[in-house]
Amino acid sequence: MKRRSFVKSTLLSGAAATILPAVSNAMENTSPVVGTEYYELTVYSLKDEPQQNLVEDYLKNAAIPALNKLGVKHVGVFTEMKPTGQTRLFVLTQYNSITHFSTVEDGMAKDPVLVRKGAAYLNAPATNPAYERIESSLLKAFTHFPTLTAPAKKSRIFELRQYQSASEAAGKKKIEMFNDKGEIDIFKRLEFNPVFWGETVIGPQRPNLTYMVTFDDLAAKDAHWKEFGSDTQWHEISAVPDYADVLLVSKITSTLLIPADFSQI
Repeated sequence: MKRRSFVKSTLLSGAAATILPAVSNAMENTSPVVGTEYYELTVYSLKDEPQQNLVEDYLKNAAIPALNKLGVKHVGVFTEMKPTGQTRLFVLTQYNSITHFSTVEDGMAKDPVLVRKGAAYLNAPATNPAYERIESSLLKAFTHFPTLTAPAKKSRIFELRQYQSASEAAGKKKIEMFNDKGEIDIFKRLEFNPVFWGETVIGPQRPNLTYMVTFDDLAAKDAHWKEFGSDTQWHEISAVPDYADVLLVSKITSTLLIPADFSQI
């Protein structure tokens, strides 16, 4: 199976890309600050299976253990269910607050174990890079779904959905539908097993909101969306003129994902 770039952020910690001196156990004593959750969504573009294997090995054996030591409870790693060519690798990282996000970055850069175990990835030469490109976004959790919920471990598929809006005002109005008008409650009631909802505060294709739901299989996905489309409460909400999709949503993207065997989501 098969991540990121964004100044001052990430599993990658660009500062760790050069060999760092060993430091004390400072990161062992890190206590994450709790507040509004933030999520980093990182997408690796890969050219071939060796790149995929290298990034996955780095995540599994170096980055995720380091993140967990720094108080990150969940790191999800996913490949595309139906890739066009070589799969992209999606990495979702949960942070307890924006302060925690900053603290983790500093801790990652100071972790000698990460540097040692991730050496092949961190020091990959320009002639044989670990990935083609990284795209990363920072998302702020919705108030009505403030905490990432990792589903039980079993065979399942995930759907990552992004709603883009033509203006910031329209984007905020769409978020209002989820937070204040009950749209998230419909997803819960219909057992979409939502993982997170987040507003993209830094990243491409803004303004947008992004969320993730999960299903047993493709048949279950189709059945759930069919039920959602005919739900009475959904029709009541969407019938309000101010909440018409034509006003609030300019583009919807949906990506079906499969979790890696070491994914924590």
